[in-house]
Amino acid sequence: MKLLHIDSSILGTSSVSRQLTAEVVADWRRAHPHTTVDYLDLAVETPNHFSADALGIKVGIQAEPTDAQRRENEVSEKLVSQFLAADVIVIGAPLYNFTVPTQLKAWIDRLAQAGRTFKYTDKGAVGLATGKTVIVALARGGIYSTSEGGQAMEHQESYLKVIFGFFGITDVRFVRAEGVAMGEAAKAAALSVARADIATATGHAANQDVASLAA
Repeated sequence: MKLLHIDSSILGTSSVSRQLTAEVVADWRRAHPHTTVDYLDLAVETPNHFSADALGIKVGIQAEPTDAQRRENEVSEKLVSQFLAADVIVIGAPLYNFTVPTQLKAWIDRLAQAGRTFKYTDKGAVGLATGKTVIVALARGGIYSTSEGGQAMEHQESYLKVIFGFFGITDVRFVRAEGVAMGEAAKAAALSVARADIATATGHAANQDVASLAA
């Protein structure tokens, strides 16, 4: 089994989402000891934002690709091949301005390739990346899941559920830490809830003794 571990927070060791993805991966490996892990830090290895050069080869705008198009295509092919090779994908996704980090969005834009992760048919789009499990560790400074207003403002979990569903992935699991910026007591409670989510998502008892990092 191959697991792809992805972080996208810009906060380094102060990141809750990084703390949670590390715990998810550790628990998954305890439950599935033969799992191999590939790691990608999108805050360090950030692909360029999607551009005409990244799109050029894919749509055949011109007969001979430019050097810039070839370079961008190499990036896209490396990322989509890594994604497709994984059986399990663990993603750290903090909430920035009501949505995912631009670094994570740039990665997703490289995965969304007709013929690789989806295809168009006479009945609409069909996902091609089936059979995978995605576990997303969400970190939020406030609380969004418990009210209609909060849910309307949140374009993080809702977006990720839609895009991975579009790729054909039906097994998408979420680990939520909400309210981590609302004081130490709220943060501790959020991490406790998140660890219960981890136990459910990985099928392994959560390690309650792991020290918490800062938000």
